[in-house]
Amino acid sequence: MSKMRILLTLNLIIMVLSLTSCKISVLKDSIQENKEKNEPCTLTIWNQWVDRTDLVSNPLKNAIREWNEKNPEVQVKEFSWNGEQYKSKIKTALAAGDAPDLFYMWSGSFVGPFIDEGNILPLDSYLDNETLDKLFPGVIDSCKNNEKIYSLPAYRFIASLYCNIELFEKAGAKIPESYDELLEAVKRLRSKGIVPIVVGEKDRWPGMYWYDILAMRQAGSTACRNALAVPSLFNEQDYKEAADKLLQLVENKAFNDDALNTSFNDMVNEFTQGNAAMMYQGNWVGANIEDPDSKVKGKVIAIPFPTIRNGKGAQTEIYGGVTDGYFINVNTKYKQEAVNVLKYICEKSAKEGNSSGAGLSCWKMDDSVKAQVSPLIKQTTQIMESGTSFISWWDTILPAADAETHKDLVAELFDRRLSPQEFVKRMAKLKGIY
Repeated sequence: MSKMRILLTLNLIIMVLSLTSCKISVLKDSIQENKEKNEPCTLTIWNQWVDRTDLVSNPLKNAIREWNEKNPEVQVKEFSWNGEQYKSKIKTALAAGDAPDLFYMWSGSFVGPFIDEGNILPLDSYLDNETLDKLFPGVIDSCKNNEKIYSLPAYRFIASLYCNIELFEKAGAKIPESYDELLEAVKRLRSKGIVPIVVGEKDRWPGMYWYDILAMRQAGSTACRNALAVPSLFNEQDYKEAADKLLQLVENKAFNDDALNTSFNDMVNEFTQGNAAMMYQGNWVGANIEDPDSKVKGKVIAIPFPTIRNGKGAQTEIYGGVTDGYFINVNTKYKQEAVNVLKYICEKSAKEGNSSGAGLSCWKMDDSVKAQVSPLIKQTTQIMESGTSFISWWDTILPAADAETHKDLVAELFDRRLSPQEFVKRMAKLKGIY
């Protein structure tokens, strides 16, 4: 065989092998592509709702379960940790670039730095008017940062004073509408051996609520908002007088004797077992109060926090609002799928949770759904609807370090280790809102 024929034969063999290899490669790619298309994508979501039997956490878990049943091609795996542990975990994960696809976060100074760092997906291009029109007017504004939407809300939360009518009647005390009446009720309840107010100051934030609302009633919401932005304003007399009143309540034994060793969960349990006459808390406790095992079911009313004589704050100035939501990791591989999940679980859990007492829905509901709520939830809804201004929890407005300092200072007031003068002096040294 000539050299030329041998070379031609070799070239032909090489060409055939090359074409075969290309076909195999294309076939492999096609098989892999089809496999990926047929396999469901899995999204992870983190939150702080651990207890799967709790009426507050159930709506979210039910919404995730229903999503998974209806959408086999996009599955959601949920992971949860208790409050303070969760705060630390999500911050660490975001800073390290290891955050899940979706996650629960508090608004204001808590989430702000992560938005600035570009860790969170802006949602404007993924949301149409059809979705936004399902929300109550104004609530989406709390989900914005620099005019961009970064989350969708589920609930509006407000704090109310929960009063056990049975214990008030037993003591011959009046449901308070003013601070003076609150102080008088405390004295009457104590005289009958009844704990007037239960607070879980071991976790610090429940006690913080007491100072914050007293300051709002004394100085007014606008002044408080200004002081949070410019802390030197805390030197003004109104904030010292608010601290004076908190200390006055402590000295008159308004609170449970073991307040500094009582956790949030302990506090709620004490109240629902009928062991205290009052509790100032967010409307999420409505689920516990209305639980079948609660000894105070049907015996509790929710009222606005009392006003202060000569104070500048009105009952319609509300502590709370849209204070949290669910966010999406900017680095998720499945952005549109994550947005679809976000819309579904926020709307679904909000509507169910509104009926169970988990929170007041940010999503519009049919009249038939509204009719299902208990009198207690109707009361908190009426308080919210009467609101002329709202200030969120101060520890979500202040920068992280300032928030911890504020809670510590309030705890020192509860423990009578700090004078009102020193309290406002140290508050005035904070850096101000994010």
